[in-house]
Amino acid sequence: MKRLLLLALTFALLCTPSSAQTLTKLKAGMVTGIDQIGLPIALERGFFEKYGLDVTIARPYATGVDALNALQAGESEIVQVGVPMIGAVLRGMDIVALGNYSGNATKAGSDATMAIVAREGSGITKGDLASLKGKKIAASFGTINHLYILGILEKAGLKPEEVTLVNTPPPDMTVALLAKGIDAFSGWDPWPIVAGKDVPGAVEIIRGGDVISYLGFNVALRPWVQANGDTIEKFLAAVSEADQWMRKNPKQAAQVATRWIPGLKQEIAEAAMQFNIQQADRRLSANNYRALFGAEDRLSRLGIIKATFDVNKHIEPKYILKVMKDHPELFSDLPPIPEAAAIGPGYVFKP
Repeated sequence: MKRLLLLALTFALLCTPSSAQTLTKLKAGMVTGIDQIGLPIALERGFFEKYGLDVTIARPYATGVDALNALQAGESEIVQVGVPMIGAVLRGMDIVALGNYSGNATKAGSDATMAIVAREGSGITKGDLASLKGKKIAASFGTINHLYILGILEKAGLKPEEVTLVNTPPPDMTVALLAKGIDAFSGWDPWPIVAGKDVPGAVEIIRGGDVISYLGFNVALRPWVQANGDTIEKFLAAVSEADQWMRKNPKQAAQVATRWIPGLKQEIAEAAMQFNIQQADRRLSANNYRALFGAEDRLSRLGIIKATFDVNKHIEPKYILKVMKDHPELFSDLPPIPEAAAIGPGYVFKP
């Protein structure tokens, strides 16, 4: 009997995957946006473990600014942010973009997950962007929804001072609209869709429109990046596989989102996921460099920021390029990157 037990124990040990004992620990952070869901999908579906990682995801942050603060404090080692990285770099934070969590490597404009929502009786008319003039509009300063409203105002021929922008975290925007504290808000999904369901008479004034190029990067501090190249490649491979699963299974992906975004209902998540999968592309191309440059340029021209930086110094494409080369099957369902926008190691963006 003892011999049988010993043989059974030996067999169990031999059958235990060695990777289970050598998983690399990694702390990652995300924001409460539907476009961030590739990260928890990679965790729940076992993709991180498949690539040799033991990932812990920090609580979802309200904005990318909060996520970057957590990165600087050591709460996370890699986070998902877009526009807030501009302000962080200008304040001296040495961060590097490694791949997209949302965006588009195949074209310049991409903002399908963004919308402007107005309350009933606001005087703002669907499709008439000029009617935003003189209104009180919520945005999260220094984030992509701030950049989006600035782009919308430019498209309408309006200056930022011709409206009143109110700094508001996305989760609070629906409440502010319901209380008539604002006339409209600029937000990323799921919040525009939540407002459409929860605020009687709420109107989606515009969605997307390729007004801006979406910024949504996986970023980390440079010293950590320089010391963890292998881990970064594994991470990007895992989330790329998660993105592909999400693109193929949007309804199931929406279910994952309800577990990670507080208060998110399944029907809202499913509606938002249809827009999200249009931008679930981890690849980097010249379009993503131009997106970061374009965001800087707009913020600088409008006086929102007082300086700019060389985007080449804060994007490192070699890790995702390696994943694209080694695992082309993870991107086989995406449109090919146009030859004019394709990049290689050592690429230098020139405006």
